[in-house]
Amino acid sequence: MCRERIIFMVAGSLVLLGVALGHFVAPGWLLLSAFVGFNMLQASITGFCPLTRILVAAGVQPCSRLSPTA
Repeated sequence: MCRERIIFMVAGSLVLLGVALGHFVAPGWLLLSAFVGFNMLQASITGFCPLTRILVAAGVQPCSRLSPTA
């Protein structure tokens, strides 16, 4: 799996987890979704994403624009 897909998968999973926990456990869990949303917003402005740094260090390759699965 390529780097960008992993980032979208992790972000989407954390948002859904935060919403589910906020609904079923305690409203404070909605802060998890807010944090992920804020991180996505700042990453779109600054270009800095902590998960990208982790994945680069782990050797995960970026998605190729020529790949049919990208």
